[in-house]
Amino acid sequence: MNEDLGEGNLKAKTDDFLHEVVLHSFKECMRALHSCEAVLPHAEELGIVASCIDAVASMACMDHSNLAWPMLHSPGGSLLWNGISTGAKPKKIRTDWWYEDVCVLMLPLFKRVILAVEAQGMKPECIAGALMHFAKKHLPALNNRRQGVRAESSNMGVGSSEGEQKHVLETVESLLPTQKGVVSTKHLSGLLRSATILNASPECKNNLERRLGLQLQQASLEDLLLPNLSYNMETLYDTDCVQRILEHFLLMDQNMSGIEPSPGSIFDGALMSPPSLSPLMEVARLLDSYLAEVAPDVNLKPLKFLSLAEALPEYSRISDDGVYRAIDIFLKAHPWLKEDEREQLCRIMDCQKLSLEACTHAAQNERLPLRVVVQVLFFEQLQLRTAIANCFMMSDTSHALRNQSMTDGLAGTSSSGLMRGPDRYPHPHPGMMHENQALKMDMHNIRHRVSELEKECSGMRAEIQKLGKAKGHWRVVTMLMGGKFRSQLCRTRSSVVQNHIRTGGAAPSPEDTKEPKHNRSTSITQQN
Repeated sequence: MNEDLGEGNLKAKTDDFLHEVVLHSFKECMRALHSCEAVLPHAEELGIVASCIDAVASMACMDHSNLAWPMLHSPGGSLLWNGISTGAKPKKIRTDWWYEDVCVLMLPLFKRVILAVEAQGMKPECIAGALMHFAKKHLPALNNRRQGVRAESSNMGVGSSEGEQKHVLETVESLLPTQKGVVSTKHLSGLLRSATILNASPECKNNLERRLGLQLQQASLEDLLLPNLSYNMETLYDTDCVQRILEHFLLMDQNMSGIEPSPGSIFDGALMSPPSLSPLMEVARLLDSYLAEVAPDVNLKPLKFLSLAEALPEYSRISDDGVYRAIDIFLKAHPWLKEDEREQLCRIMDCQKLSLEACTHAAQNERLPLRVVVQVLFFEQLQLRTAIANCFMMSDTSHALRNQSMTDGLAGTSSSGLMRGPDRYPHPHPGMMHENQALKMDMHNIRHRVSELEKECSGMRAEIQKLGKAKGHWRVVTMLMGGKFRSQLCRTRSSVVQNHIRTGGAAPSPEDTKEPKHNRSTSITQQN
């Protein structure tokens, strides 16, 4: 069969056919690789597999836009044939045109194709796309994202058994590019869910958790709802895994600060950027939504809920409305918690960061501890009084601007001598009058709300006195909030009165300037 006995033998003709016909066509190369799967050792020995894989990688990395037949285009973009518009539009070749063909190969050959295209400089996004296409084709669990049980195996080539699916998953994870963002969080979450179902190696799970943590700000709530398939099955969702993902997200800043990554990490030398304040806020909102989703689980322990809520620093949250919502849901699902456990949970919530709507709801929430309700009422009253002071300041500013405009108008008319009689004093601007009326209405509503809060505080103080614990409770409240914030309220009230006296406006009514009853009672209690 060789040329030793004579020319024109089978081996020479086969080599010529391979190099002249097969290696110049993508489909013929794929057909040859399929034929080599049955006799892979012999095909490897003859070099057919290596030649076909190199040819496939070269054609996959080739820019096909430069190889199209030269055609003329009309101004509208349609193709021209002999100067006549055909009406047809030029077709653009997609970058994923080769995914489906290479994904039907057996896993060893597919791995060699991926390594070949990576060596020839293919973009990491295209490589990740081919790997995810192969994973979806051979891992049924990726097509059942919300399914918390083991998916049934389907007749899909290499993914016919759990062992083979596990091998496919671990191989795909090891081939994923290390650059951040080349794989979406949806796909990473699906791979992590499949790794949990198939009981993949700890290294594979840890790498997927780290990949997901590095781009956690792009994740959605569904990406974090990972089923808990451990043997104890205490909770519905895997909260420990989410906490590890949060730790990877927070460690990203330390990696950029000079701390060397762990040895053997797949992210050595990868481009990583520290989490700025904006991604941190996005992750905080995502964590609050996750806490509200897992809070109804009766098997979720208070300490685990507390550790998840405290995983991020305090400055990551601008508003604590999401934390309050999660705490309220957790307390509703766990009515047997003791008073000290409820207070411990509520410590993660900053009452000063609650909105007025959240404060109003919390003030009427019977599930919250008494001390927390008192703090919420106090800070709500403080916000309302601050709003009143701001309204007064805005009113004084508008009056000053109006007086300045009137003074400028009088000065201009007196110098020109054009205005005489009743037309020398300009009329107020209609928009300014409407703004003053709106401010008066807002001040009236705020005063009404303040009076309601004072009545609620007085009623709560009366109930505490009836229980015989007035002295102890009000001493704690006074120590927590009394001296510092009471002086701040007095300064706010005095500044309001001084501003009105200085600007010559109408003085506040006695009802607005007198000290609330519950404040006087608190002062008397402190003196006693």
